[in-house]
Amino acid sequence: MGILRLTRAKRVTTESDRQKALAVMRATYQREKGWVHDVEPMFPREDLARGDLSWFIATRRNQPMGVLRVLYDPPVDQYQKYGLTPIDGTLADYDFMKSERLAEVGRFAVIPERRKSVGVVLGLMRAATREIVSRGYTQLVTDVFENDSHSPFRFHTRIIGFRPVATHEVGELSFKGRRITLLLDIKIAYQTLKSRGTWFFRAMTKDWTEVMHKRLA
Repeated sequence: MGILRLTRAKRVTTESDRQKALAVMRATYQREKGWVHDVEPMFPREDLARGDLSWFIATRRNQPMGVLRVLYDPPVDQYQKYGLTPIDGTLADYDFMKSERLAEVGRFAVIPERRKSVGVVLGLMRAATREIVSRGYTQLVTDVFENDSHSPFRFHTRIIGFRPVATHEVGELSFKGRRITLLLDIKIAYQTLKSRGTWFFRAMTKDWTEVMHKRLA
């Protein structure tokens, strides 16, 4: 793949940027998918001051293109409520979640007009990954929808290295269908992608510090 032009993405810290994030979710989760009736509760103003959450917004010419949220150390009872059906046993007894530094990636959305632009997706992922690694987290967990036409399942598993660990039917969004819970060991993914010399590895780690690289080497 040639030179990638990543869309500018940054952490949301202002009310103006929060409104841009809400605009993305309004276009996707509300109007396009119909998974929520109101996007305001998805990103309450109080989230701006929380230390266990990071929201990221991708923009082009100051127009919102995509959004992503990271929840650090997600509560175990949240997953217990979902009634997970384990695939490989990793999350079967939830002790794994207590022993690892886990970050949950969610609210990942790109406006329909820009969905084919890999630069928007990678811009968000680069900004989020940099913060996750800087904080010293070791595992990423995320859910994808099995029968959603825009599911990133193949990209997550084939390119990044996520592995399916569980399924569940219940979640926060009004989606009718099965969710697949994916898990990524960040260090293993880093070493695998680096050894392959992939374009994705170069794109994700372009602005990393030496300390960040050493942490995963």
